[in-house]
Amino acid sequence: MPFDPVHSLSKVRHEFGEHGGVNMSIEASTTYTVMAAETMPEIFQGHMGPDQGGCYLYGRHFNPTVYVLGRYLAAIEGTEAGYATSSGISAIACSIMQLCSPGDEIIASNAIYGGTFALFKEFFPQKTGITVKFVDIANLDEVKAAITDKTKAIYTESISNPTMVVADLPNLADLAHGCDAKLVVDNTFSPMLLSPAQHGADIVVHSLTKFMGGGSDIIAGGVCASKEFITELMDLHTGAIMLLGPTMDPRVAFDLSLRLPHLGLRMREHSRRAMYFAEQLESLGLDVSYPGLTSHPQHGLLASLVNDGFGFGGLFAVDLGTTERAFEFMNDLQQNEGFGFLAVSLGYFDTLMSCSASSTSSELTEEELKEAGIAPGLVRVSIGYTGTLKDRWAQFERALTRVGMI
Repeated sequence: MPFDPVHSLSKVRHEFGEHGGVNMSIEASTTYTVMAAETMPEIFQGHMGPDQGGCYLYGRHFNPTVYVLGRYLAAIEGTEAGYATSSGISAIACSIMQLCSPGDEIIASNAIYGGTFALFKEFFPQKTGITVKFVDIANLDEVKAAITDKTKAIYTESISNPTMVVADLPNLADLAHGCDAKLVVDNTFSPMLLSPAQHGADIVVHSLTKFMGGGSDIIAGGVCASKEFITELMDLHTGAIMLLGPTMDPRVAFDLSLRLPHLGLRMREHSRRAMYFAEQLESLGLDVSYPGLTSHPQHGLLASLVNDGFGFGGLFAVDLGTTERAFEFMNDLQQNEGFGFLAVSLGYFDTLMSCSASSTSSELTEEELKEAGIAPGLVRVSIGYTGTLKDRWAQFERALTRVGMI
C-alpha cells in the first residue's frame, strides 16, 4: 500500500493542553522534578525517559513539547522516531558526527546546499578528521567506485539544491547497505511528496525553516530515524545532539506543530504553480529545470518515488545565461513587478529568488560549481502561492521580455 504522510500524521496520538485545550501546552521548564530521589539515577543511566516512565531530565536532553513535534515529524517521514533541533545544519552535523569517528569517510553529492558543502569539505576534515568524497550522485557507478572500507555514510539531498537532480534512493540505499553504511537524505526540498525512509534511507534530515515552517520566521531542523539512532543522538555520554547542544526552544516546537497539519495543502499548491511556470518556460524554449517536466532526465525516477497527490515540488531553476542578466531579471521582478523577493531560503508563502552561484552555492569554487552543474546565470525560484497564478505568470513573462529572453 502506498505511503500516505497525511494519513500517517493524522494517526499520531493527539496531545491536548494541560487544561483541556485542543492544542498541546508549551512545556517551558528547563529542568524537571522527579517524585523520588531513586528515579534520577535511573534517568542518567538511560533506564528511564520519555518512553520509559514518562520521565524528563533537562531541556537540552528531552523536552515534552519538542518530543511531541519529533513524533509528528517521524509520522510524516514514516520512521520509528524523530527529534527536532535548533537548525537544519545542526541536524545534518549531529547526524554525521554520530555516525562517524575520526578517520571515517562519507560520500556526498557534489550538488548540495552551499552551507552543507562547506561543512563537509572544510569543517569536518579540519575539525573532526572525517573526510568527504564528492560525487555526481546521479552516477551510481561513480558512487560505487568511491566506496571504501572507511565509508560510513552516503549523503544526498532528495532533490538537489539548486540543480534539481533527483537521487535514486533505492539504489543508493542498496549501495550504502552493501558496505554496512547508512544512507542519509536531506528531504528539505520535498516534504510530503517524497518519503526517503520508504525507499531505504536510514536517516532523514530537514531544515524545518523551509516548507515545514512555511513562514520564513523560524530557524529549526529535524532528524527522523530509528528509535535506536535517536536514542544515540540524545545519549548523556556520547550523544551529538545532547552534548553539542542544538536545543530547540519549546515555543518554536509548539509553533511548528500547528503548521504541519496543513503542510500537505501547501505543498500541493507550491507544486501546482511550479509545474505551470516550468511548462510555460519550456514552451518558450528557455533552459528550465524542474523534475515534474517529462523532459527532465530523472522525471521517470521521481514519478516512481513520489507519494500520490503532492506534485513534484515547489522549486524550479531557469538559466538566464549570465550573472548580469540574472541580476537584471530578479531586480526587475522585485522592484518593478512586485513579484516575490530577492532572498535566500525557500518554502515561503511568497516567491523567493536567488542566483545560486553567487549566493547559496558561493562556498563552491568555479570548478566545483561547474562540476555540480550550477551555471553563473542559474536563477533558483521557490514559487509562492500569493496572488493569482495568471497574474504572477504575466509578471514573470514581462520581466523575461525586458531582459531579452523572449
